[in-house]
Amino acid sequence: MINADELDLTEKLVFINRVAKTVAGGRRMGFTALMVVGDGNGHVGFGHAKAKEVPEAIRKATEIARRSLISVPRKDGSLYYEVIGRQDASRVLLKPASEGTGVIAGSSVRAVMDAAGIQDVLTKCLGSRNPLNLIRATFNGLKSLETPAQVALRRGKSA
Repeated sequence: MINADELDLTEKLVFINRVAKTVAGGRRMGFTALMVVGDGNGHVGFGHAKAKEVPEAIRKATEIARRSLISVPRKDGSLYYEVIGRQDASRVLLKPASEGTGVIAGSSVRAVMDAAGIQDVLTKCLGSRNPLNLIRATFNGLKSLETPAQVALRRGKSA
């Protein structure tokens, strides 16, 4: 597990949503926050939390994001190979790009790529555009990435 206290993490608020719960006296309003944190050097995490007030929802989501950090294998500021991340009805295509291309992505996926320190990548959102599912699909794709050394080790070959 990655220790968030040792890393200099940047925080990005991706999405805030007002939600309502219907009770006997009317509606109780609340808020959800979706946060992405990363050190720009291959470590990234996300958090989703609810609270009665916006600042509290953001604080809770940030804490969850700091606890859910993953390590992303990178090659020269890009990815090793093309991968598709899936979550419910959302799919995200993550494709390595040549140096100088930049991050070509929608706002949710861009936040994850920037936080992870990936500078050159092409992405395409397929299916649902729900921000939470897009981020989860992006994380599923990033988690499935392996370095060539890891693939060789898994196959019993020499790197």
